[in-house]
Amino acid sequence: MDLEKLIEIMSALRGEKGCPWDRQQTRESLKPFIVEEAYEVLEAIDEGGPAAIREELGDLLFQVVFQCQLAKERGEFDMGGVIEGVAGKMIARHPHVFGDADYKTTEEVLVHWEAQKKREGKQRDSILDGVPKTLPSLLRAHRIQDRASRVGFDWEKAEDVLPKLDEELDEFRDALKRGKPEEIEDELGDIFFVLVNISRFVGVNPEDALRKTISKFISRFRYIEMSAADAGKSLSEMTLAEMDALWEESKKR
Repeated sequence: MDLEKLIEIMSALRGEKGCPWDRQQTRESLKPFIVEEAYEVLEAIDEGGPAAIREELGDLLFQVVFQCQLAKERGEFDMGGVIEGVAGKMIARHPHVFGDADYKTTEEVLVHWEAQKKREGKQRDSILDGVPKTLPSLLRAHRIQDRASRVGFDWEKAEDVLPKLDEELDEFRDALKRGKPEEIEDELGDIFFVLVNISRFVGVNPEDALRKTISKFISRFRYIEMSAADAGKSLSEMTLAEMDALWEESKKR
């Protein structure tokens, strides 16, 4: 089955004899599904095998096809226009592959990439323009810091960032002593921002790292819950010391 068949299926779902649910959807109503399907792709990459990744990519592709169908009905564009647009953009942004340019390093490629985006009107007044405000905060911070680093606004190595982390931790401690919620929030945000900078220097995506840590916490906490159930207890009946001992057991397992 090719893409054209999927487009035909989508058209039928939106047709007069199509599905009532699909027929009533709008661009706005589908926004949560786009986000959800994208995150399910990430989860499949982290935890699933090729079959799971293939399935979730299919679900995400279906959301793209759905949006294209809505645009076609409004006389705006269709899937062909989307494909043509992105193909042209990729060719223009890779003259070292499809043209005569001779870029040898990733840094040279990124410099051209940003210059080309500016010519396309993707960046207006600032190199930081174009980073979506709706990105998860850790990922957005990472993208913004990366953009700033391309013009030299950066530390030289990860070790240079660590004193800044110590500085922000001290400021956070002072804010806690003063007990002012706005100051505490502000200083905590600064700590997160510095941690993202460190993650960037060591080549770790902060969003991926935190997502994996959350999964690890869930797995270990479920072990505590199951162990308590096996012992005929509820968590509220257990002491913190008992739960902590089970936590350490889960880590060894």
